[in-house]
Amino acid sequence: RMETDCNPMELPNNTGFEEDSDYRDFEGTDVKDMRLEAEAVVNDVLFAVSNMFVSKTLPCAEDVAYINVETRERNRYCLELTEAGLRVVAYDFDQTDDKLQTPYHETVYSLLDSLSPAYREVFGNAILQRLEALKKESQS
Repeated sequence: RMETDCNPMELPNNTGFEEDSDYRDFEGTDVKDMRLEAEAVVNDVLFAVSNMFVSKTLPCAEDVAYINVETRERNRYCLELTEAGLRVVAYDFDQTDDKLQTPYHETVYSLLDSLSPAYREVFGNAILQRLEALKKESQS
């Protein structure tokens, strides 16, 4: 049995995993990959929202993770993260609503941009500050 912490990049190319459906999408990814991806998403934009964390009650799997986000406008969402992207699956933490058919967004930035004008402002200001800092660095 293979350890789940195995780095697939260290595997020789002729392992034959390609034929095994369990491992078809394994190359270049970590088995715990969507939870890690969700944590990275949260860390990326936490500064620009009121609250954001990976759901501990909804199941994370290789191919799906759920993220709770509260915008600065105090609106709560549960987001689903899959290979297809991110989408709103409920208008509260730790919920999913199968009747809700919301579009997928390729990035968390695009999704939050569509949900929260305050996010857009905070994120835009952060980019401006970073650009100003880079400008000062290049001038010194």
